[in-house]
Amino acid sequence: MKTEPSCSCQAAPKLIFPCSGASDVGGLSDRAARQMTLDGSGKMYCLAGIGGRVQGILDTTQSAARVLVIDGCPEECARKTLELAGFSGFHHLKLAEMGFAKGQTPVTAACIRQVADQGAQQLAG
Repeated sequence: MKTEPSCSCQAAPKLIFPCSGASDVGGLSDRAARQMTLDGSGKMYCLAGIGGRVQGILDTTQSAARVLVIDGCPEECARKTLELAGFSGFHHLKLAEMGFAKGQTPVTAACIRQVADQGAQQLAG
């Protein structure tokens, strides 16, 4: 895995909002988003800032070229957070649909790479 950040510079950023929840799949969503940032696929951004209605974070998200939400479990907290803040039209990666189950998913380098690669495909499209 790449450990040095790569440039994801462009006119408008591609933002990644992982659920980063307390479960194993939440941790996997967080680690995959961090890996995507290192890979240069996009930039991990602050879901708490969306929930807290921090104006600068809302403005940056509004102007993003693409937005990817990564949800670890079927509760889809990250998706709901963005929708409650008025966002739509974002890409949505659901780890449950990829076969990852809450309470049964080890956060390994292979799992992180699988999610990061799938997320990068969604942001590239």
